[in-house]
Amino acid sequence: MGWGELFAISSALVWALAVILFRRSGETLPAFELNLFKNFFGLILLIPTILLVNGFALPGYSPTELFLVFLSGLLGIAVADTWYLKALNMMGASRTGIVSSLFSPFVIFLSAIFLGERLVTWQWLGFMLVMSGVLLVTWRSHRSVVDTADVKKGAMYGVGAVFMMAAGVVMVKEILETQPFLWTVELRIAGGICGMLVYMLLTSQWQSVKRNFSQPQPWGTVMFASFLGSYFALILWLLGYKLIDASVASVLNETNVAFIVFLAWLMLGEQINRRKMAGLALTVGGVIIMMSV
Repeated sequence: MGWGELFAISSALVWALAVILFRRSGETLPAFELNLFKNFFGLILLIPTILLVNGFALPGYSPTELFLVFLSGLLGIAVADTWYLKALNMMGASRTGIVSSLFSPFVIFLSAIFLGERLVTWQWLGFMLVMSGVLLVTWRSHRSVVDTADVKKGAMYGVGAVFMMAAGVVMVKEILETQPFLWTVELRIAGGICGMLVYMLLTSQWQSVKRNFSQPQPWGTVMFASFLGSYFALILWLLGYKLIDASVASVLNETNVAFIVFLAWLMLGEQINRRKMAGLALTVGGVIIMMSV
């Protein structure tokens, strides 16, 4: 196992822990405000990191590269992360974790189209297995403690979020390989924050956001989750994409599903019933097939 593979798997573990903490934070802080805070927190933490690693030298991005990095942040952070947190609040960590398994098939599909990475028959089979796992875990169950409407709506947000994340990372894959890594991460977060601020301006949500931030919140948990999710896991995640093929990195990222389901049971008391286990088994089976190609 090389460094790229190690970074990809490590990011999955760190992100899984962040998801559990975000789930707790989302009980009092709405998804949009939570996403805005974690991105600002990550942006600030990266400034001293960049100065330490790269010094004061400015990178030389072309206008096209800057546009793609900012667009990646807009799609993959402003939109995708907000939708992901909404899904997390609506249907719980374990269901959201399994829905996020669509990330790998989406990346493989988009990489085949835009990066020329080869999509083979076995990968399509893996895609179908992962999709089956997602459908199984979100299927209506009278025994579920989560409202059926919330599960369906959460699944829609989750699938949309994962597709946006996949599109965002594929469009900056080549830039990660040719431009300063930390600067690309920072500019990508900045693009996401700019998109969220514009949205707040257009929808007149400033007062609502300010009011939510002024209320008592579990700030210690929010800050630790933001450090893990918007700084540590993000760096590990993008390092994986920098060093190995996007399709391989995305498959290794799927290990976060097992981590999330286990941590949701351990830390949040979410049940692991037979249906979830079957969905998880199908998902893992699809990942193994993709890895064997």
